[in-house]
Amino acid sequence: MCLGVPLQVQSVPTWGVALCGPAESEDGVRRVETSLLEQPPAPGDWLLVHVNIAIRRLEAPEARQIGDALLAVTRAAAGESFEHLLADLIDREPQLPPHLRPAAQALPINEPGRLYDGHTVTSGEVIIRE
Repeated sequence: MCLGVPLQVQSVPTWGVALCGPAESEDGVRRVETSLLEQPPAPGDWLLVHVNIAIRRLEAPEARQIGDALLAVTRAAAGESFEHLLADLIDREPQLPPHLRPAAQALPINEPGRLYDGHTVTSGEVIIRE
């Protein structure tokens, strides 16, 4: 599995390169390739980075959510409390992204009340065929 991590730009020494690290940290500063971005980043910007290549710019709230989700996985694997890191997901049903909803609704197995493999589909639930 490949993951992108949110990193904050600390400096931009030259075109196509940014020195990035976790928020307000000088530890673990990485040299990140930024030439794929539409606009050059500036110090303080957040980037989604995969294998030291900036994939896209992030707004601060989204960077925080991604960072919290990654930390939650680490804490869950260690048997530690993590639920508070996923507060935006607690007490709500998962939702498909808007661009996938029409295709999912077109599948007959996703009709509410329909029995599928011994399970009754509820409203808003999506069954994925394997």
